[in-house]
Amino acid sequence: MSHAAGATWSVGQVSAFAGVTVRTLHHYDKAGLLSPSGRSHAGYRLYADADLARLQQILFYRELGFTLDEIAAILKDPQANAVEQLRARQRRLSEEIARLQRLAEVAERAIEVQQTGVSLTPGERFEVFGEITFDLSYATEAELKWADSAGQRESMARAAAHTKEDWRQLMGEAAAWRGELLAAFDEGEPYDGERVMDLAEEHRLHVSRWFTSCPPGMHRRIADDFAADARAFALVVPPSQQRPGLAAYLLRAVHANATRRTDGPTNAADHPNTQEAR
Repeated sequence: MSHAAGATWSVGQVSAFAGVTVRTLHHYDKAGLLSPSGRSHAGYRLYADADLARLQQILFYRELGFTLDEIAAILKDPQANAVEQLRARQRRLSEEIARLQRLAEVAERAIEVQQTGVSLTPGERFEVFGEITFDLSYATEAELKWADSAGQRESMARAAAHTKEDWRQLMGEAAAWRGELLAAFDEGEPYDGERVMDLAEEHRLHVSRWFTSCPPGMHRRIADDFAADARAFALVVPPSQQRPGLAAYLLRAVHANATRRTDGPTNAADHPNTQEAR
């Protein structure tokens, strides 16, 4: 056999005790990351002790999330690359652990809302919310972003406490407001005219009445979300009723109204997630 002296193992044996597939070992070989030290007379791969030690390193770095290219660079010059790469990976893993912990908290709070909030059948939900749909991905991102906000906590708590009749009333108010906004937009009313700024003010008061205190500075940030994220704007105007430029129109109206009614700077952490009723 044309391989290094000492014990050797076939690719099948290495696959079995290392917990990786034969295909993976072949891929590592083809990529130049782990080539067996020898071959049998029949041409089969044979792995020596040094190969297994290298495989153990590869699997260690893979478990930490390194790419094959990153692992190849580390193994090429461990002294120069390993510590720096591991420190960077440790930082990213710590950030991911924190993110997942926050996500777990979001799930826990969502369960609380489901348990304490009003229970609606699918028919009742359509009756109350109509085309307005609640995008879970947006809600999760908003909760992660504003989890430390007192306004966010108040908004979630008040939303959970709303009865079916509360939701029917607030969604009715939102629908009437939306109809007036669409009419103003379609009629070419200027965003900084009194009619449209009054509509922006009505929306701000709606948020304050049903969810959390919403001073003008906070209202600006809510409107920024409308223009930046289609999921947020869909909570105000369902896609079937939207017009090109409407989100930007509402954004400018809110900013114009906030300037008109400025009450001083607000804390950026006090951004609420007002769910369907925005």
